[in-house]
Formats: sequence, C-alpha cells, structure tokens
Amino acid sequence: MVPDVSTGSDTRGLIVYLFGPGRRDEHTDPHIVAAWDMAGAPDPGRDPAATYSQLAKRLDHHVDLRTRELGGKKPPRHVWHCPVRTAPGDRYLTDTEWAEVVRRIVHATGIAPEGDEKACRWIAVRHADDHIHLMATTVRADGRRPRTHRDGQRAQAECRKIEAEFGLRRLKPGDLTAPRTPTGAERAKAERQDQTVTARHWLREQAYAVAAAVRTEADYFTVLQSLGIKVKTRLGPETGDIIGYSLAAPGDTNAAGEPVWYGGSKLAPDLSINRLRERLPDQKVADRPWYGADPADPWRHTTTAIHTAHTVLDSDDDAAAQGHLAAFGDALYNIASATTGPHQAELRAAAMSFNRARRSATRADHQAATALHKAAKELAYASSEPGGLAIALLFATVHLARAAAKWHKQRGHEQQAAAAEEALRHLQAGYQQAATPALADLARRAPRATTARRYEQDVRAALPDHADRILADPTWTALTTTLAQAETAGHNPRRLLTKVGAQRELDSAERPAEVLNWLVTAQPNRRAQAARKRSTVSGTSFVTAMANPPATPVVDRSQPQSLQRGR
Repeated sequence: MVPDVSTGSDTRGLIVYLFGPGRRDEHTDPHIVAAWDMAGAPDPGRDPAATYSQLAKRLDHHVDLRTRELGGKKPPRHVWHCPVRTAPGDRYLTDTEWAEVVRRIVHATGIAPEGDEKACRWIAVRHADDHIHLMATTVRADGRRPRTHRDGQRAQAECRKIEAEFGLRRLKPGDLTAPRTPTGAERAKAERQDQTVTARHWLREQAYAVAAAVRTEADYFTVLQSLGIKVKTRLGPETGDIIGYSLAAPGDTNAAGEPVWYGGSKLAPDLSINRLRERLPDQKVADRPWYGADPADPWRHTTTAIHTAHTVLDSDDDAAAQGHLAAFGDALYNIASATTGPHQAELRAAAMSFNRARRSATRADHQAATALHKAAKELAYASSEPGGLAIALLFATVHLARAAAKWHKQRGHEQQAAAAEEALRHLQAGYQQAATPALADLARRAPRATTARRYEQDVRAALPDHADRILADPTWTALTTTLAQAETAGHNPRRLLTKVGAQRELDSAERPAEVLNWLVTAQPNRRAQAARKRSTVSGTSFVTAMANPPATPVVDRSQPQSLQRGR
C-alpha cells in the first residue's frame, strides 16, 4: 500500500480532477467513501444536485475564515493531497475498508487526529478499484495549521500496519533515500508519447550513466548537453558558483511549449550538486593510465578494487562500506557500457536495479572508495574487452552484489537489500550467458594429461583443505587451461594458487574450481609487465590524445535500456 503526499493551492481544481473522467477516461464511478462529516460533505459522485463549487466551499470554510483574518491573503499551499494505492496483485478493498484506511491515515499524519473536533476538513474519493485520493484543507477550526511534519513518513508507517492487518502485500519500509516516483500525470504523458519510461526516469538513468563515466563536474554537464538534454544551472548570488542544476529531456515540454525541468536532487538524492561533487573531484590528465599500458589494466584494476570493496563490507566501517557501494553502482554502469555481447542487457538492468542499493541513511565516505572510483573511470575509457578477464570481472560483481544484499539486510535496509538482490539476479544471468561458452572453450583446450597431473599436485600442496572439492568440480578441466596460461605468463602455479586461495574463502563456494579460475584469470601477465618496464615509451602522445576525451564515453543514443529512452 503506497501513500504519496503532496500539497497545492487549488481546492476546486483538485475536486474537478478527482470527480472528473480522468486524463484518459480512466476514472469510474467517482464518489466519497469517507469525510470529516459525511452529512456535511456534498458528494458530486452520488448527488446530482451537488456541485464542485459547493464541495470546495465546504472544504475551504476554515481557510476562508483564516483568509479574512489575514486581510485577504490565503495561507500558502493549503491543499493536502494523498493518493493511497494497493500493491499490484492485492485484493480490492470495499468502500467500508477504504473508509477505515483513510481515517487511520488522517489520524497518523496529523490532518485529523481521532477525537479532535477542531481538526482539518477532509474527504476521501474513490474513482478506481485499487486506490483512493485523500484531500484536505490544512487550516483547522481554531485557525491553526495542523502538525504535519514528516506526514509522508507517518503515512508510510501506518500503511505498513494496515497491510499486516488487512492481509495485503507487505511492502518494505523506506528511509527517505528513495528517488521520487513519477506522478500519474508523468506516466500518462509517457503513454501518450508511446514511451516505455517517463521523462523523470529516463533523465535519472542518463544522469547516473554520465556521472559514472566523467571525471569532473564540468564534463558532467558537457556530456549531458551532448545527449540533447537541456541543462539549467543555479548560481550563488555572491560567488557565482553553481549551487544547483535542473535537467529537461529532449522534446519534453508543458502545455505552453516550455521545457519540463527536474532538479538534480528531485531525480535522486545522490544526484544533487553537492552529492555529485563528493564523488567527482577534479582529476587531471595525469591520473589516467599512461600511454602504452596494457589494455586489460582497467578490467584488472576494477576487479581488484571490487575484491577490496567486499573486504570493506565485512568491516565495521559503515561509512566506508556505503562509499564503496556508491562506487560499485558507478562501476556497474561502466561495465555494462564497456561490455559487448548478448549479456549486456542483463548488465544494464543490474546497474539500474542497484541504484536503490547504492545509497542509504548512512552517509557515504567516498574518499575511502577512491580506488574503485578511479578504476571505474578507467573502465569507461577502455578500448577493448579482454575476453576472460571481462568475465572474471563479472564474476566479481556477482560476489559483491550478494555481499551488498547481506550488508543492507543486516542493517535493516529492506528496500536496498531487495534492490541489491534484484541486481544480483541480473548479474548472475549475465555471468551465465558469458561464462558458459568461455568455460567450455577452456575445457576444450586443456593441457596434456601429464601437465594436468602436475597441476593436481600443485592444488593438493597449495590448498590441501579444498583439494578434493576442487578436483571434483566440473570446471577443473577449464582451470587447468587457465593455470597453463598463467604459467606461460610467468607465474608459478603453486604459489599463484596459494595467493588467490587466500583472496576468497572457498568453503561456501559451490564450484571452488570455477572461483579459482576467475581469480587466476585476473592476475597480471608478469612477462608482459617486465617487457613494458624495459621499453621506453613516451607519455606525450597519451597526454595529447586524452587532453580532449570523447564527449560521450559511455552514452550511445542507439543503445536500449538505461541509455536510450523508451526504445
């Protein structure tokens, strides 16, 4: 059951909408199911003689008295509006049940406490099977305004109790960090324009994807504008610095033909200008990988940083953990953008799902996650996808998403835990799509039996407690190929197995050989590293090439999902 509190100033206008046909003739049988005084509230839905103006006058009675006392000045935003909708799949409530629901909500929110004879006037209108609209005028009979502080949160808490008592779907409590949901008008507009998502939703996804890839605040606005998004900044009166910004989607206009603007913080709390600055400190060109570095480095660096993030989630530093979760959210966008293949759609869906899990009431320490932030930025500029290493990175994201869900659940962050679990399902699906053929190919290229037996001895020496399970794992043959490749790259297999075996506990791994396979894959090529150290490559060409980076490193308007609205 979802309440959505808002305020306005037009009593009659809201009444006209509630009792009217709706924007798409979706309102059926509008009528009052409960009111401050059923006898004193004219019902235009049941009484042909009742008019909208009569009902508005009755609701505005105390407002008009207060207006005269104020010398003709109406109290600001005196209309309180709260639609309450049951969850999809819930049974339809009767009018009597809805009447009980709304009386409990007006009591909980302070609009009309039970037994308070001087409370605000209110009505509840039903014009659909699955929801009602609560409307009140927020001036009491004694001329005071009601105590509605945190009314939305109190309405949510009461709805959680009602769900349990009425046998409805139990929704997860929030912590005021969720982004604003699109309004009914925004959804209706998207449908009229044959768009699968609203302008608000599309702008939020674009903003997240761009913020994940760019290095500076200036780049953030430049790339957004290159996508056709209108940007409007708000400057401080004294310093002239940007203190806020708003975005408008291409072609999204109001009735007057003007752009429909959405403030950054209204898209999502962590898209406000201050939250963006916390994770977008200016980084100079020198911070980027030097020219001639291994193209696989961004993938390897991100994999290593994600393993570190998992360790942080197991610590007692919640601020650092929250910072790593925010950085992981950025990394997911860049991994999806840098990935090719049919599993890309699952990775994009995972990035969008994880957005709710990247923030909570715990303030993030973004400085603690600097390594993961930098690695994710490198990945946004990666020039190629290095096969197995990309799958090793994807395997690491599955592991971290599972840890994120557990971390949130332990702290009672139910919405965030659910979002992390949804992202985990997408990541698991994407991993399976990418890993299954890759593991099969490794198995087909297995080394000779004598080499495999040598690796078996290495496993028993390096990981004696897990050796039997590793050797019985169906992916053991694929691991022998990966060990042969690592040996060719300059690693000692036994020492390498000891090293990677300490990076992740194997007791809980269903397929320990598969875990080791991707941990080994993520190790650097030691011979290639030595060759690069011996070379004398000038960094001048890199600085010249990267001084003006591509305007749209991750955003491709031809792509679906989060990077292309409604296509």
